[in-house]
Amino acid sequence: MTTLFIGDVVGFSGLQCLIRSFDELKQRYSPDCIIVNGENIVNGKGLSEKEAQQLFDAGTTAITTGNHVWENWLSRPLLASHPNVLRPMNYPQGNPGRGFTILTLPNSQTVGVIQLQGRTYMQPIDCPFRAADFALSKMKSCVAIIVDFHAEATAEKVAMGWYLDGKVSAVLGTHTHVQTADAQLLPNGTAYITDVGMTGPYDSVLGLRKDVALKRFMLQTAHKYEPADTDNRVCGVCITTDNNSLTAQKIEPFIYPAFVSVR
Repeated sequence: MTTLFIGDVVGFSGLQCLIRSFDELKQRYSPDCIIVNGENIVNGKGLSEKEAQQLFDAGTTAITTGNHVWENWLSRPLLASHPNVLRPMNYPQGNPGRGFTILTLPNSQTVGVIQLQGRTYMQPIDCPFRAADFALSKMKSCVAIIVDFHAEATAEKVAMGWYLDGKVSAVLGTHTHVQTADAQLLPNGTAYITDVGMTGPYDSVLGLRKDVALKRFMLQTAHKYEPADTDNRVCGVCITTDNNSLTAQKIEPFIYPAFVSVR
């Protein structure tokens, strides 16, 4: 089983870059399942049915999100109506949507996808570790289980990796928009990376226009979020798993197109 996971898509330019890249990525990795974190597509905040449908039409199997999905009211009816568009499951009951799903692929294999959110330097929501345990109790027959852990603190992400090692196929960090250099297979067979990285404009500050970001930092006052739109790249990981044990055999991070080496 091969799963392609695409990191946080930022802005419409990031979305179009990903859609244009899908054919080559599919040819290169031959994925059975494609999961995309789409929480930042509409001007950096959330997504609607329109963008979700574009991703599904291009071959996406499931879409994960994160804390910014709540800042766009168009996201809420999408979360309520589409079982394969997830939000972090450890938000309190009463919020629309779901935090995990079981995908049935064309070859009849089933893949579990779980979306969790951290609490360190973020909203004080329910415990992501206990939420993970609940979701796993519903996924006994899955050949692979992929966890998107949307969190700020590196330590919390690493802790989740250790907690779920051997229980899931992969724990993939999102939210901080910079791909980390720690992709690895943990001792009990779970693939792990602290952050998959950002899909979108790299001529920016994490997707935000540079001039706006500098005003925020230098003036210490609010300025409207305006996504950049140039030098778009796709960040992701390709995970290969053993169908008989949930165990990951390989995790390969990529940035496409690749950056030019600095000498």
